[in-house]
Amino acid sequence: MSTIEDIARGDAIADITRREAIAEYRVVGQPPEPDLEGLVQLAATICGVSTAVINIIDDRSQHQIAAVGFEASVCAREDSMCAVVFRHPGHVVVPDAREDERFRDNPFVTGEIAEVRFYASSPLITPAGVPIGTLCVFDERVGDLAEQDSQALALLARQVIDVLELRRITRELGRSNEQLAHFAGQVSHDLRNPLTALAGFLEIAADSPELADAPVAAHALERAEAAAARMGALVADLLDFARVGGQPRRGVVDLAALVRDVIDDLDVPIRTSGAVVSVGALPTISGDATQLRALLQNLLANAIKFSAASGAAPTIEVRADALTGGWRLTVDDDGPGVPVEQRERVFGLLERGDGPEVDGLGIGLSTCRRIVEAHGGRIGIEESPLGGASVWVVLPER
Repeated sequence: MSTIEDIARGDAIADITRREAIAEYRVVGQPPEPDLEGLVQLAATICGVSTAVINIIDDRSQHQIAAVGFEASVCAREDSMCAVVFRHPGHVVVPDAREDERFRDNPFVTGEIAEVRFYASSPLITPAGVPIGTLCVFDERVGDLAEQDSQALALLARQVIDVLELRRITRELGRSNEQLAHFAGQVSHDLRNPLTALAGFLEIAADSPELADAPVAAHALERAEAAAARMGALVADLLDFARVGGQPRRGVVDLAALVRDVIDDLDVPIRTSGAVVSVGALPTISGDATQLRALLQNLLANAIKFSAASGAAPTIEVRADALTGGWRLTVDDDGPGVPVEQRERVFGLLERGDGPEVDGLGIGLSTCRRIVEAHGGRIGIEESPLGGASVWVVLPER
């Protein structure tokens, strides 16, 4: 793949990730929040300008979700001044936009839309490290910002994200009690695959001739013991996870080693289905190793289970793509996929899609979402290049 293709693919992934992050905040197309309006008013006052705005920028448009000094609206991304600096998110102060090569031909500067001279913005970056827009101040007069005012603008941008996060978390608290009520079912679901692996390895050991195949039996028993140990750790950590409200015990996690353990636990369904699991280069991140293993185990087990329901040997691909301040992990399969209208519903407790009939209570994806969100990340489903489902997880670097 050429460098140009690599860049295009990276931009496409970033746009998808940004669009998904924006959707979770549910602010585009909604009436301005009073708290957000208060922050833009404060930004304009501190910076001594007549206009300030909170811009949310997706792959096509700039959405002004709160503004002072003019009526909030929507414009094409290519016309946006903030979208220019948004390619490399950072704090920007421009005394005269006519003298800046990035802006001198912009319709907001030339008079086609407006006659902006002074411009300053600070990026809105989610806790997962995804840039979703800017807090911007501008004026039709040439100007500048004192250092303390520039720092105040950056602080207000972080407070915008705090307001958006508070809205998101408040919506999600409504389902927390239901999740805890069904936690026993979640634990039993997450134990199923390591228990299956344990039973399979012990069966191999039991069927091995005592003398001729002693090395085979010993190896099988070692694998059984390892599966049992991982199962014990999973139970303890998941119970802690419920008890402390979902706070992960963070440490350095080698995702490549984690996936090797998961594939070992899934040995029986992999061999039975004839699944081919390919794993790309995976990073080392900060997180709770046991919870992240439970996450990956659920995703791989689902991919195998639903793809194998058609009778063909499944093809599964696991990969990671770097994002600004984090990683996007993807598990692709060649199964039946998940219809667009069901891609949110399947993350609910005891919810099942309308695909092939397979064993399971519809608990696994609910557990996955809870683990991901406890790590400050997000999870979703798209169509896979392999033809089935592509489950993605965005996790912050630390």
